[in-house]
Amino acid sequence: MSDEPQTQIQQIRLSPPAPSGAPALTRSLSRTPSGSADSPGTRLGPGVWLTRLLVVGLVLAALNLRPAITSLGALLEEVRDGLHMSGSVAGVLTSVPPFCFALFGFAAPRLARRFGPGAVVCAGMVAIMAGLLIRPFAGGTVGFLAASAVALMGIAVSNVLMPVIVKRYFPDRVGTMTGLYSMALALGTAAAAAVTVPMTEALGGGWRTGLGVWAVLAALAVVPWLGLVRDRSAGPSSPSPSHAAPVSAPAPASGLRLGRSRTAWGLACFFGLQATGAYITMGWMPQIFRDAGLSAGTAGLLLAVTMVMGVPLAFVIPRTAARMKNQGPIVIALGLCGLSAYAGLYFAPAEGAWLWAVLLGISNCSFPLALTMIGMRSRTGAGVVRLSAFAQSTGYLISIPGPLLVGVLYQHTGGPELPIALMATLLLPQMLAGLVAGRDRTIEDEARMRD
Repeated sequence: MSDEPQTQIQQIRLSPPAPSGAPALTRSLSRTPSGSADSPGTRLGPGVWLTRLLVVGLVLAALNLRPAITSLGALLEEVRDGLHMSGSVAGVLTSVPPFCFALFGFAAPRLARRFGPGAVVCAGMVAIMAGLLIRPFAGGTVGFLAASAVALMGIAVSNVLMPVIVKRYFPDRVGTMTGLYSMALALGTAAAAAVTVPMTEALGGGWRTGLGVWAVLAALAVVPWLGLVRDRSAGPSSPSPSHAAPVSAPAPASGLRLGRSRTAWGLACFFGLQATGAYITMGWMPQIFRDAGLSAGTAGLLLAVTMVMGVPLAFVIPRTAARMKNQGPIVIALGLCGLSAYAGLYFAPAEGAWLWAVLLGISNCSFPLALTMIGMRSRTGAGVVRLSAFAQSTGYLISIPGPLLVGVLYQHTGGPELPIALMATLLLPQMLAGLVAGRDRTIEDEARMRD
């Protein structure tokens, strides 16, 4: 993961709290000659183990941030039949994720300040496990929605705190670490889409068991975060010297008014519109392929192809974006891939299904790009906390109507043509918002210009 030569090793040093409230943990890279106290073969210090625990925790948490959604998308028709849902109610069901992400995402910074980000993410993993275990057997649509909301609450707070934890513990590796957990997130998303249907069949064909089994993966993710529960300091790490704010920079992030920042609103709109497309894709794309005459298993595999495209690209795009001053060209390239995919789905959904799935998967990599830009659009860790909560929570509020509208269109038109046209249309404002968010400026710069 490191760009440094192999002669460099990663160390964490424990330092006493600074008067300004900076966290005790700071990260440094140093060259270690052979035979030194930190050379191979000697006992590793607590900082090294903490780093490894964080990496494992980030990966396992990211693997659990989407299976609750994509496993449901693969079995949506069976769930609708089993719970006697109409198309409109199914649209409500696919709108629940962004609603919960918006509602509970706003609470994440406050919870992190009070309990520490590690404890909050740990609690989030427990909530995911409980929700996934309960919802298939809750009985009725209301119970299913309530249990889903519990799991999505855990996903929401973890979504917001992932960029915060990366900025805090890996301030000089934002692109690399964002790419790592984005890649794990894409892998978990794709795995749930690909194996839910065959796993359901192998377990006896019941959709309840096929959905509930994903609680096992969430239980595994709880373990590494238990070791971080005691870290109660909520403030992110100070910026590295190369990115430190100048003396004339505006005061603390708590004084920033993000509602007056074009960059913050650009990020929120970009995040919200890409989330709209992503949740429509995860919730309805298998149904679109099934309506085109493909089997349920093939439709699930096509969704998996769409999701698995994010595995390599979610690692490459953040690293590339972090090296660019302006991320606008990446925004446009991803948007054009999405427009091509929707055009193919509209005119020849079955004939070019695999190509459309690939192009759509490339377009969906706007998510790791948005996360990377959140980490780059503030000079301080405290600013990233507020910007992450604002952009993600506001963005998820923006994304709520999309899946619901698709469900209504499906019910009243009986086909996927209008939903596909809607998804293609939404890509245009997404690209415009991405151009605003990708400019080479920070929220602190905008605050200074206003002053």
